[in-house]
Amino acid sequence: MSRTGRSRTGRTGRRKIVFLLHNAYAIGGTVRTTLNLAAALADHHDVEIVSMRRHRAEPRFTIDPRITVVPLVDEQDGSADLTDPEYTLPATDFPNSDKRYEQYTRLTDRRAAAYLTGSDADVIIGTRPGINVYVSLFAPRRALRIAQEHLRHDQHTKRLRSVLARHYRRLDAVVTTTEADAEVYRRRMNLPGVRVAAVPNIVPAPEGIVRDTTTKVVAAAGRLVPGKRFDLLIEAFSAVASKEPDWRLRIYGGGAQRDHLQDLVTGLGLSEHVRLMGPRTPIEAEFAKSAMVVSASDAESFGMTLVEAMRCGVPVISTDCPLGPAEIITDGVDGRLVPVGDSRALAEAMLDLITDEPLRLAMGEAALAGSHRYDAEPIVGRYEALLTDLGSTRGRRAWTRTRARAASWTRRQSRKLRRTLPGAHAPDPRTTGP
Repeated sequence: MSRTGRSRTGRTGRRKIVFLLHNAYAIGGTVRTTLNLAAALADHHDVEIVSMRRHRAEPRFTIDPRITVVPLVDEQDGSADLTDPEYTLPATDFPNSDKRYEQYTRLTDRRAAAYLTGSDADVIIGTRPGINVYVSLFAPRRALRIAQEHLRHDQHTKRLRSVLARHYRRLDAVVTTTEADAEVYRRRMNLPGVRVAAVPNIVPAPEGIVRDTTTKVVAAAGRLVPGKRFDLLIEAFSAVASKEPDWRLRIYGGGAQRDHLQDLVTGLGLSEHVRLMGPRTPIEAEFAKSAMVVSASDAESFGMTLVEAMRCGVPVISTDCPLGPAEIITDGVDGRLVPVGDSRALAEAMLDLITDEPLRLAMGEAALAGSHRYDAEPIVGRYEALLTDLGSTRGRRAWTRTRARAASWTRRQSRKLRRTLPGAHAPDPRTTGP
């Protein structure tokens, strides 16, 4: 944009905003939340989504028709990209410490570099660590360059965090989904001149949902992986079923632990009480049929299922795990927080809501009211404020970055000088014993 705030199209305040996704044609939490934000921003800006990969003709999720989608590497059967020699070569720009590394090639590197260096965007937003490295390497400096982090800082390996620390210093901002995670980045990653901000995901209100207040179903949803601790939830529900045999637990999702969890259900004699339902999209229709939604996770970057449940007027119970649930749930008001890994506390929280219908209904109403924090309007407002701040502080932040580089260079030179001084490694006889 020009200094007057007028875009290249001549409309005051309108920007071209580009999001970079791993695969906009797939199903995933990052894809869904990015599409929600992109659609909300499209009310006031020109929005484009760049997909590193394309494996099918049409996206799984519906994309707002105002949004342009640009695939970089076409991996559909018969695509010419599959015969490109660079498609068989491993990526060199995309960091090999990113867990998606095997899905990136020299062709991806080249296409990403060509797109970004030639981009006329005002704002470029990456949505996963390796893609954020692309932004730092190739995005034009005149654009605001932002790294979104949909995973917690501590979910990244030490090697990846080292790579990100180098590249994130070149960006304008790092945006996390929780304030707790933003504080971790501020403490542990030295990023002079880079804004570290927390902006939660947009979670749209579901349409056509009718809440069932008479149901005796407890619901849970997520990938069936160890960190989600569905095993702990099933164990806790065993205690619930022994006291409230009319109640049922339904778990929605797919994943590697399905067989293990089914064996656990059978082994605990819960086949009549617990069902693994498989994936459901959208999940809100199932949450509306439940009396409460429960999460037993060891850790959550955000806690999307909790907000989706609250959007349906359903109270939520969650472990007080890092980082998201405590920023979503007001304990005792719209849900309950229990200690991580404590199946007894989890069971007691479920039983409290099962046996106290007025409390359960009141928490559901409070959950619905509180869920408006995740409407598009307040979230877009926070992004607009961030972009305005980044634009107005560019010069100051550049100076901060320059001073930090100069100070770092001075320290390195000082250390080199000390190592070359005569006697630099000799012990001081006044401070050493016999």
